[in-house]
Amino acid sequence: MLDINKIRADFPILSQKVNGKPLVYFDNGATSQKPQVVIDAISKYYQEINANIHRGVHTLSQLATDAYEISRGKIQNHINAKFSHEVLFTSGTTHGINLVTNGFASLLKAGDEILVSALEHHSNIVPWQMLCEKTGAILRVIPMNENGELIMAEYDKLLSDKTKIVTVNHISNALGTVNPIKYMIDEAHKFGAAVLIDGAQAVPHLKPDVQELDCDFYVFSGHKICGPTGTGILYGKEDWLNKLPPYQGGGEMIKDVSFEKTTYAELPHKFEAGTPNIAGGIVLGTAIDYMNEVGFENIQQQELELLEYGTKRLLEIEGLKIYGTAKEKTSVISFNIEGIHPYDIGTIIDKLGIAVRTGHHCAQPIMNFFNIPGTIRASFAFYNTKEEIDAMVDAVKRAKMMLS
Repeated sequence: MLDINKIRADFPILSQKVNGKPLVYFDNGATSQKPQVVIDAISKYYQEINANIHRGVHTLSQLATDAYEISRGKIQNHINAKFSHEVLFTSGTTHGINLVTNGFASLLKAGDEILVSALEHHSNIVPWQMLCEKTGAILRVIPMNENGELIMAEYDKLLSDKTKIVTVNHISNALGTVNPIKYMIDEAHKFGAAVLIDGAQAVPHLKPDVQELDCDFYVFSGHKICGPTGTGILYGKEDWLNKLPPYQGGGEMIKDVSFEKTTYAELPHKFEAGTPNIAGGIVLGTAIDYMNEVGFENIQQQELELLEYGTKRLLEIEGLKIYGTAKEKTSVISFNIEGIHPYDIGTIIDKLGIAVRTGHHCAQPIMNFFNIPGTIRASFAFYNTKEEIDAMVDAVKRAKMMLS
């Protein structure tokens, strides 16, 4: 079991006040807070190492390069990738998805099909729409039900020899639904289709094993797993990464350049043009270390308790409806109160120190499905407490009274 007071002491921001009230931070689905060890590691890099990587023979450059590649190795081990060169540093989940869609532009033809789910974040919809416009491929949507679960019988019907790639989130950012991705991957592979998993909302809660899943691509952002913003990972199977052309041209991603011809570097450098976010990449490894020290079994237990307690407490409020009631769900509660706009609730409870997200959460198709403008989303992390949930419930009740 977690020593929650010790854990909370690791996060300086959690002790501050907002609008004169103790901060209750329930917007972890948007970004996680950072422990002191991560904050210190950023400062340490710029104070002691700051140099470009893979290019210099001088000592600082070698130190920076070693630290960067050690971090890549940590992430390889964390997700159980077969090779370290299958782990590409990106600026985040969106960057990783766009890198893959750019590569597939040379592999698709008119009439080919791409399957996306109805539960996707806009960053896993728009790039595929753009790809379809370029190639003439067709976007097919895996439908969802009223519980916020994907309908597997319909998914099975959509799969065909025309399916070239299936792209689905591991966990829904808007509803918290945990999708049956292992089944979806296995079924897609029967038709020779590749599978990309958007793990942005999954990695804060669990350790993905990319070899066990057998996914072809897995993407996530560092800032949702206690790491810095502007960092992320694209895992890709070696065979697939070798098939895809480079996403950007420039320094570092080349082997030889002349005005007549350029040959590209080997993996992973083929996809890592220019000077990267060196400090971010190194410190992402620090964040991974921290999360593993806390322990993902401990994290899951704490967050499950928060989900169950938060659900019970919120449903005590008359007129409150929760969206997303899947059997398999993580610590996200999206809700509305009948007759009140979610933005109004969010604004009032902010004045009481409660940070939640309101709106469509970059998942407008989900909101359209439920015929609502958006929801109030409370997303819990392992450093949150039941006492904070009580404070949120009291604040929501007060806001409801003021707005009714």
